[in-house]
Amino acid sequence: MSTTRDRHARESAATASGRFVLRLPPALHAALQGAAREAGLSLNEYCTRRLAAPGATLAVDADAAALVSRAAEVAGEALIGVALYGSWARGDATPTSDVDTLIVVDTTLALTRTLYRTWDEAPVRWQGRTVDPHFVHLPRGAFNAGVWGEVAIDGIVLFERDSRLSAHLATVRGAMAEGRIVRRLAHGQPYWTMVA
Repeated sequence: MSTTRDRHARESAATASGRFVLRLPPALHAALQGAAREAGLSLNEYCTRRLAAPGATLAVDADAAALVSRAAEVAGEALIGVALYGSWARGDATPTSDVDTLIVVDTTLALTRTLYRTWDEAPVRWQGRTVDPHFVHLPRGAFNAGVWGEVAIDGIVLFERDSRLSAHLATVRGAMAEGRIVRRLAHGQPYWTMVA
């Protein structure tokens, strides 16, 4: 038997205008506004395009939303992107593994211990695991593989302000495919290096 509430919900859904208010943490709102400005779009149009983009379904995951929100709180408008990588992203995490997270910021934000201290004031967990943030700038000039090789192979981009993060990861994958960078192991740990 249908209740009055059910009937009202059906009627509202049938006549919904498509307009609604979305409450976001102020820092995430500021980061989205900055991204919209850079793209030359209104905030509404920017969000509409991002939500309609392939892979946007990750954003509805509560852990992903909390992680991106915290990154935006710490980095503000300097936030370029957030990506998961490492054992959790590869699917071979052990019970003691943390969740490696690349937080890409623009060069207006210095990479200092203060960023990590600020993060540690309200750390985030992902499916009960500790999130281990790695704040970085996008490389400029000479190619630098570093952690980028690992992220290019198994990274999961949760948020990016524009296409710079994905474009850089594509460049790294291209260098791998051409054999310009190779993966090596030292003491059981992988690292990437340029081929001489």
